[in-house]
Amino acid sequence: MTAFTVRVPDETATKLDQLAEKLDRSRSYMAAQAIEDYIAREEWQLAEIEAGLIEANHGEFASAEDLAKVVRKYVKSARQS
Repeated sequence: MTAFTVRVPDETATKLDQLAEKLDRSRSYMAAQAIEDYIAREEWQLAEIEAGLIEANHGEFASAEDLAKVVRKYVKSARQS
């Protein structure tokens, strides 16, 4: 395991400490978990973007009718709210 220092605003450190206390965890554990969660989310998002770019480069796009169905679904539900 590697240790390193990260500088954060005082307010962020205070919030981290408060969360750690409420969850009965250390500041270090909470920071490591936050970094792991961030990395997982970014890796997923970048993989999805890359997959979309590959599809686009192969000319794989939704049809105009497919897109219209999605738009109608959300416009309809927004009007009903």
